[in-house]
Amino acid sequence: MRTSNIFERLLAGETISSNDAEAYKMREASFATKALLLKMNNTANPGEVRNFLSQITATKIHESVTVFTPFHINYGKHTKIGKNVFINFDCVFLDLGGITIDDNVLIAPKVSLLSEGHPINANERHSLIPKRIHIKKNAWIGANATILQGVTIGENAIVAAGSVVSKDVPNNVIVGGIPAKIIKEI
Repeated sequence: MRTSNIFERLLAGETISSNDAEAYKMREASFATKALLLKMNNTANPGEVRNFLSQITATKIHESVTVFTPFHINYGKHTKIGKNVFINFDCVFLDLGGITIDDNVLIAPKVSLLSEGHPINANERHSLIPKRIHIKKNAWIGANATILQGVTIGENAIVAAGSVVSKDVPNNVIVGGIPAKIIKEI
């Protein structure tokens, strides 16, 4: 007998079948998050933005965090944001697999953090494969970069604009390209 709910199972990395008895809960939670996002994305007050984001993530967002709206997130409660984080306009977070953003991280406009994917097999394609994303302290994610599920971005690392990151990035390097590769050490 299963004792954990679908959100605990997602955070634990369990693949969720599209016919899972609790799959509907993901959509319900996403629509509840969307209701808060509508309010958050329609205020210019930074304190109100942080307050709505605190409600969405079910954590206290520190006053040193700045989020420029619009901002898009599908669940929210699997996102953890450190201090002195800057998230620019039009970012997309799919966080059912978990997203952790450490202190002093810079996230440029139109960055996508996608902790969810789907199986290659067409018969299972509607299943969800969650894997955590971790962006370590002092990292800078360039404009329009995409970080895929299961990726850790190392401390002080820089992800060049437009990159697609599908593998872990070591500390103190610049990566770029599709797929992202190390360009140089810093």
